[in-house]
Amino acid sequence: MKVVIAGGTGFLGSALAASLRLDGHHVLVMTRRPKTHDEVPWTDASVLDGADALVNLAGEPLDAGRWTDARKRSIVESRVKTAEMLVKAMSGIARRPPVLLNASAVGVYGTHGDEALTEESPPGSDFLASVCLKWEAAAMAAAWMTRVVLLRTGLPLDKTGGALPQLARPMRMFAGGRAGSGTQYWSWIHRDDWTRMVRWAIDNTEITGPINLTAPSPVTNREFTATLARALHRPAFLPAPAFALRMAFGEMADAVILSGQRVLPAKATRNGFEFRYPDLESALWQIYR
Repeated sequence: MKVVIAGGTGFLGSALAASLRLDGHHVLVMTRRPKTHDEVPWTDASVLDGADALVNLAGEPLDAGRWTDARKRSIVESRVKTAEMLVKAMSGIARRPPVLLNASAVGVYGTHGDEALTEESPPGSDFLASVCLKWEAAAMAAAWMTRVVLLRTGLPLDKTGGALPQLARPMRMFAGGRAGSGTQYWSWIHRDDWTRMVRWAIDNTEITGPINLTAPSPVTNREFTATLARALHRPAFLPAPAFALRMAFGEMADAVILSGQRVLPAKATRNGFEFRYPDLESALWQIYR
């Protein structure tokens, strides 16, 4: 296949590109600063012509600083405008990709305590939910001309990047513990399973619309912390108080760290996807073995 990945140099995109290339597929990465022969500038829409799949993962990181009004605008615009640009580019070419897979996040559901959430659950109304809804709407504008899959991703885990190294760092220094009350659910997925599910969604033409890219066993923050401590052979006895997290991160603390969602991969499970790492213990054992 020829697969084009927008935002393919990041933590998830690089893993997806490497997986596809390992199996002999031709991968082109759209980036603002091309450096290699298989990277192309954003302005080169011609690379989409004849592609078998377009994967859009582009967007400003949520944790790049406090959420000022300017940061919030940038978070939204970096996602929505990129999706809109890609949809417009697709409409102007002769051989359109038969599938567009667009990034989103489980934050679309808002905060629901311990309620189990599936792809059929209603969206939330907070800032993160509004970002995801606008992002998804921009991608769904392509539904008239191609299959659209919305990748509602949980917390992807790998020791080479993402949130896990930041969570493990204080634990390694004997300073780790739960965040706030620890009762908030964290819906996670091993990065290998994330990559496999995206590739599965490319191949499975029956998959359309939103799909939850999370493991089937979400855990509370307290459970996550205890499991990570065991994997690292460290104690977890120094909790991070909610007030301290709010002082350090502002609004982002409540949206990302102190609240969460209990999200289940209902559509993937129903359609036969098999996880290599269905529980957190096996995932962290593989990562830190």
